[in-house]
Amino acid sequence: MEGVLLGMGNPLLDISATIADQSLLDKYDLKLNNAILAEEKHMPLYKELVDNYDVEYIAGGATQNTIRVAQWMLRVPNATGYMGCIGKDEYGQRMKDIAAAAGVNAHYREDDTVQTGTCACVIKGGERSLVANLSAANHYKTEHLLKPENFELVEKAKFYYISGFFLTVSPESIMIVAKHAAEHRKVFTMNLAAPFISEFFTTPLLEALRYADIVFGNETEAKTFAKVQKWETEDVSEIALKISAMPKASGTYGRTVVITQGADATVIAKDGQVTLYPVIKIAKENLVDTNGAGDSFVGGFLSQLVQGKEISEAVRAGNFAANVIIQRSGCTLPESCDFS
Repeated sequence: MEGVLLGMGNPLLDISATIADQSLLDKYDLKLNNAILAEEKHMPLYKELVDNYDVEYIAGGATQNTIRVAQWMLRVPNATGYMGCIGKDEYGQRMKDIAAAAGVNAHYREDDTVQTGTCACVIKGGERSLVANLSAANHYKTEHLLKPENFELVEKAKFYYISGFFLTVSPESIMIVAKHAAEHRKVFTMNLAAPFISEFFTTPLLEALRYADIVFGNETEAKTFAKVQKWETEDVSEIALKISAMPKASGTYGRTVVITQGADATVIAKDGQVTLYPVIKIAKENLVDTNGAGDSFVGGFLSQLVQGKEISEAVRAGNFAANVIIQRSGCTLPESCDFS
């Protein structure tokens, strides 16, 4: 199992704060259950959170969250690998320490000209709004991927996971991994990531999706993808089927589409059929925040997939992981995993 799963993405240090009223969200034009890239108008947000709220610093970034959760559930040291770019600073060192403690074999590119990327996580009523300032994460280079000591991780892995967020940074790196997976009959998986990826990075997304054996997303991302494709439907099951039937570069595996819907059933489209899987219900008072819930679901799902388990078991593990995370602050994990 060592090195079986490799992720690539934007490593970010989450600056997480819970707010009581709507004013901060309105001030920065933020929406709950959404993720955006920071613009100039958002830059004061990070200092405002630190100065005025009780913040937590958590190693994050969508793909890194997923890989840490998968590693936690697999319980095999270095079963997972991860690549992305950090700065040579305190935040970057913290990121390296957390990855090492989690058992993830992280090969970061370190850039001494920029700071480690951050993500403002504004939590209200258990729901989150994410504003990512990529900074160093935006400086990942394909040359890093192609260095022998790093590409060795690609060659060793049998499964790959890359969030659509990485399309904003290094689509060339994504395609190198995607084509390697297709050529060697390995499993390449992606996530729609956020509505703005479908809206503004449509061409590289569609190119990468041609190689995707499994596509993850939530209902908002699925509906936005359908709107951009002019499919004229908001039915999540129909959208999942349509994505699963899109042209595929490799015929080794049929495409599976996994769409989560918060507290509603997860939609799985595979081989022209849709199956619904209920989630684990929890009392509202036990919900801490939803930040990292989707990432955790994917981590749990992949932890079983790489072991050759059935889709139903992968969904069960995904539900378990998401259920653990939403009862904690940010994407943080208990010391041990009791999934069985």
